[in-house]
Amino acid sequence: MSAAGEFVDATLQNEGDWFRAAEAKSRLESELRFYGASVGAIRGTMRDMARRYPGLTHDEITSLSSELWAEPVFELRLAAIVLLQSNVRLLRNSDLTRLEGFLRDSGVSALADPLAVDVIRPLLVGLTGTARQQADVIIERWSQEDNLSLRRAAQIVLDGA
Repeated sequence: MSAAGEFVDATLQNEGDWFRAAEAKSRLESELRFYGASVGAIRGTMRDMARRYPGLTHDEITSLSSELWAEPVFELRLAAIVLLQSNVRLLRNSDLTRLEGFLRDSGVSALADPLAVDVIRPLLVGLTGTARQQADVIIERWSQEDNLSLRRAAQIVLDGA
């Protein structure tokens, strides 16, 4: 894991609470692991990470988001969403492939919905011309998918368009 990824992981583990972790796992009925860190702790950790590692480029942001998402830990995946949300202006239509993978692997609406609302929808709003047309084709394909998270994300994005 990168230095930034290790910082996020260690901080969220330290912020975790076993009782909150057990409650979230039960409530979300997920196979993911849970540290029990609060949403506020996740957002604060990502602000601290941005101060510690300033000026991350598009490639560094997308790489770190993939690194965080690769771990089957709810809080790390939510941290990846916060990272992308905070840097959505740097994202491109080509990043929809990565985001599609995240949606397919999300497993719970508590991850898929904020990814659609806070990352994918704003990404699409910022696209114009050919990039927007290509993105629209991808979203339309998602709306026809068997995968519930992709269909739901397409619906969320289309409802907000």
